[in-house]
Amino acid sequence: MSKPRIHILALGGTIATRPDPTGAMQMGLGADDLVAAVPLLNEVAEIGAETVSRVGSHSLSFDQIHALAGRIRGLKADGVVVTQGTDTLEETSFLLDLLLDLDIPVIVTAAMRNPALTSPDGPGNLLAAVRVAADPWVRRNAKALGVIAVMLDEVYAASDVLKVHPTRLNAFASTQTGPLAALVEDRVVPFALPVRDAVIEARKKLAGVSGEAAPIALFWMSLDDDAALMPLMLAAPDRLGYRGAVIAAMGGGHTPERATENVIRLAKSMPTVVSPRAGGGPMLRKTYGGPSSEIALREAGLIWGGRLHPLKARVLLETCLRAGLDRAVIAELFDAFG
Repeated sequence: MSKPRIHILALGGTIATRPDPTGAMQMGLGADDLVAAVPLLNEVAEIGAETVSRVGSHSLSFDQIHALAGRIRGLKADGVVVTQGTDTLEETSFLLDLLLDLDIPVIVTAAMRNPALTSPDGPGNLLAAVRVAADPWVRRNAKALGVIAVMLDEVYAASDVLKVHPTRLNAFASTQTGPLAALVEDRVVPFALPVRDAVIEARKKLAGVSGEAAPIALFWMSLDDDAALMPLMLAAPDRLGYRGAVIAAMGGGHTPERATENVIRLAKSMPTVVSPRAGGGPMLRKTYGGPSSEIALREAGLIWGGRLHPLKARVLLETCLRAGLDRAVIAELFDAFG
């Protein structure tokens, strides 16, 4: 039986670093270097390797991920593995999921421990990602799975995966749903298929998105915050370049009462999404009253972000505005996320 063709696209990140003369880790390794470090890859699949960039994921842009999606669409492969840094993996994987509608596995992986440390996890994560991409169950269900992340022998849906710790090996989790599968020995053990109706609906509206970047402001609500930066932004002739905003709200969708006037002004000026600062999970819609409750904010025209983490809500809003969608359609897409 012929082995599947898996194409590896390397963007940079910890997985691709090497020490400089001072001992500090710098970007430098390319896709061929990553493949050479894992000889077992060639037993699993026919491997193609391509270096796309050599940057930390904290410096990636929306435009770069749109270009990456275009490159993935043009590949003739049975599966694709993207290697990058962990800093923005939860965002880039979700953006790829919104942009790609393919019937082959697309997997994002990375490393928490750099190659100069004892037991770096990059080679193991890359091998696991290729094994997942080559797995018959994954290939059969590639469309239903969408873009997935593979870290520390667990498989996560792009819409749910989060980086939950800055340095630990087990830094990634899907706190709402858990992993979709796990790797045990050399096999993939499936657990579940993700609920992706909202992503599928969003894709229909976002198909062929090619507009200019649409910067999104992110406001994290906190104790005794009056959101004084909002009117300063709105007073600028160009709103400082922002075209939309995400508010990481307290509890089930609340803001401090002293911030309410500024929050509502912001929502009247640009599409503004409310998302849970707790990190995800469906918010309330009709439980609490008062000027900064979920009832009042929804009535004032704020868009409810459903179960999306604020970082993922920002990705979806940017993509919607880049595609030229109006506020009503944007609200409808977010509403599908719960």
